[in-house]
Amino acid sequence: QVQLVESGGGLVQAGGSLRLSCAASGRTFSSVAMGWFRQAPGKEREFVAAISRSGDSTYYADSVKGRFTISRDNAQNTVYLQMNSLKPEDTAVYYCAARLHSRVGIYVDNYAYWGQGTQVTVSS
Repeated sequence: QVQLVESGGGLVQAGGSLRLSCAASGRTFSSVAMGWFRQAPGKEREFVAAISRSGDSTYYADSVKGRFTISRDNAQNTVYLQMNSLKPEDTAVYYCAARLHSRVGIYVDNYAYWGQGTQVTVSS
């Protein structure tokens, strides 16, 4: 079992930045690959970014590439999502997720464990 708790969401103007955090517990953090997803009202949950167990491999959705950065601190059992140059279309509930696999995953079904989500709202 892996428990995940996100934090860091909020309201920001377009062009601004936010950093999301996801604290993990319940299993050795370095044994799980991590991902961030988001879900806007009326839309399906979509992939944002993922990072391998060791942190040496990352993957991004095209819509956030060059603006968002995923990272992890295995000593602190935490994964981060640094979001820069935010746009109104980035508005969504952001979820972190964990999978018991060494490689990153980009599909919702790749992940067995999910946090409760944190709201990010970008005003124009």
